[in-house]
Amino acid sequence: MTEQEPTPQRLLQARVDLVSEIDRGSSALSSRVAEAFLNTPRHPFVPVFYRRAGSTHVPWRITDGAADEWLRHVYSDRALVTEVDGVLAGDAPSAGQAGPATSSSTMPRLMADMLDALDVQLGDRVLEIGTGSGYNAALLCHLAGAENVITLDHTEPLVVSARRRLRESGLEPTVLRGDGAAGQAGGAPFDRIIATCSVRRIPQAWLDQCRPGGVIVVPIKGTLDGGAVACLTKLGGGQAAGHFLHTPAAFMPLKSGPEEAFPVPGRIDGPQRATRISGRVLDDYRFSFWVHLHLPPTVVRQGGQVDGEHSITLHDPVDGSAALIHDRADGQVMVTITGPRDLWQLVEAAHEQWRGHHRPRREWLTMNVDGGGQSVSYRAADGIVSRWAL
Repeated sequence: MTEQEPTPQRLLQARVDLVSEIDRGSSALSSRVAEAFLNTPRHPFVPVFYRRAGSTHVPWRITDGAADEWLRHVYSDRALVTEVDGVLAGDAPSAGQAGPATSSSTMPRLMADMLDALDVQLGDRVLEIGTGSGYNAALLCHLAGAENVITLDHTEPLVVSARRRLRESGLEPTVLRGDGAAGQAGGAPFDRIIATCSVRRIPQAWLDQCRPGGVIVVPIKGTLDGGAVACLTKLGGGQAAGHFLHTPAAFMPLKSGPEEAFPVPGRIDGPQRATRISGRVLDDYRFSFWVHLHLPPTVVRQGGQVDGEHSITLHDPVDGSAALIHDRADGQVMVTITGPRDLWQLVEAAHEQWRGHHRPRREWLTMNVDGGGQSVSYRAADGIVSRWAL
């Protein structure tokens, strides 16, 4: 055993510490899920991950020094970035990799909440969309039995590395490369379907491939930050219904088909007006999912803190509408509008409604799937129901 390799006792203690941390932050951690985390090491699935260093991401291995700190990082309740701009951490240059994060190992507490909601029993047939590092698939193997787990991912390098790491851990689930939106018809029907990537609407294939009475757990999110995890039960007649978990979730979007780029305009010229709502409201995870329901699904956001002032842009590439929201140093917030619609007015109306309902939490909302489509609903104290189509 080299100096960098932790002892079996140290690894066991790391898993115990992680479960304790998850339990402190979870509403109710079931004993079966806790047992899965205790018996499934995380470090074999993230032997290299990225740390942020200025404008780049730098790969970090246990052999890079500070082995104890590396191990604490792996077994902490935080997400670990494993791919940046399509480059796996293990393949990145030591100087770092620039670009957006494109894959990560999910925060364990969120994983635990989703697995608890999935309610996997030994022998259940499980489909996972988004293999990633393979760590969540390993937990599913413990819960359902490896022979009952099918996991698939869009990216070949991720599939190859996850399959290898699972096999080295003594687990042999079916690991496939494919379009996650299509599911896996050959293994259907499934008792449980879980996604570790976000979608605006649940793909029809997932609904079709889940048996009646089965459970689907999937992050729902648009192009803005701030999503929510839906837990649905498949009903008869192709219907499904359920609720949202309390935990915020900003999963990376499902990769399916060609990816479209919608650049935000570099300059917005148009009429200006004052607003009482700061652009920072979009950073509030208590509100961000609510506003997501009020905006067109194609709206994208860009910007943040610049020279001590907060400035963001919303843009809908479908009709060219854009809004620049600038929080000035003097405390005034100004909005510059261009295009046929005032996008910020939609945010203002959503915020007023949200405050009027006493800031509903995401777990107070429900989701329904039927012949009329997919929708999210909120029933206010006076019995009035608000409903939004996804």
